[in-house]
Amino acid sequence: MNPPGKPAAARPRLRILDEDDDDPVLSTINLIDVFLVVIGMLLIAVINNPMNLFANDKLTIIRNEGKPDMEIITREGNKVTRFKASGASGEGDGEKAGTAYRMKDGSMVYVPAGAQE
Repeated sequence: MNPPGKPAAARPRLRILDEDDDDPVLSTINLIDVFLVVIGMLLIAVINNPMNLFANDKLTIIRNEGKPDMEIITREGNKVTRFKASGASGEGDGEKAGTAYRMKDGSMVYVPAGAQE
């Protein structure tokens, strides 16, 4: 209902509906804001990555642990080394260097080969 004495055209209209919402510059600014947020999130993900090249920590990663195609990746500073398992158990040339014994208290004792008992 109209207030007494005021015609319907004299009422205040909502100015929100009169604003120009089709301005392409505003859309572009909003897209730029979204891209800045995405770039910030990606930078945080790169910094938190354990294989980050800028970190000076020592890092060891074991992939496919206990399987024939196991791989060990170590990083010390900027040097990255990869070791791939051959699938075979400990083989190689060499000679017996001694014997290790586990004592009842859990300690280990190493006896070199050729030592007199």
